[in-house]
Amino acid sequence: MKKIVSLFLLLFLVTTAKAQFKEGTKYVGTSFTGLSYNSNEHLRFGVQADAGYFFADSWMLHANVGFEHTRKYNALSLGASLRYYILQNGLYLSAGGGFEHTSTGNNDIVVPLEVGYTFYLNHYVAVEPALYYKISLNDFSRGSTIGLRIGLGYYF
Repeated sequence: MKKIVSLFLLLFLVTTAKAQFKEGTKYVGTSFTGLSYNSNEHLRFGVQADAGYFFADSWMLHANVGFEHTRKYNALSLGASLRYYILQNGLYLSAGGGFEHTSTGNNDIVVPLEVGYTFYLNHYVAVEPALYYKISLNDFSRGSTIGLRIGLGYYF
């Protein structure tokens, strides 16, 4: 009996996840981008606002704007990426490009790579933890960052 209930629960979760990644769906969200580390700034903490549009099933064009605070400076960022959602389990992969400007006057072009998971709380709202690696094109060894992001998204 436990196996049957588990199977029905799994089928329910998979079918509800598929409905969210259809062409034409829009997305807005916010996230905390803290818990990141690199050899230059040590710990970072930030917030990010996101928006997206599914131009095809499972494919979302994603844009974001963010603010980060470190021990040495503050940074503003603007970026765009392409997300691919793996329908069976809510896992997504993302790659894109972005621009960062710091309070010390430095500008940097970054290439963010991300793997995350979309966990739906209801039909529209989701919690989205993700692991990211932001590659700095200005200073690869000291400017690249690995971190954890936790977000709250709304799909409509």
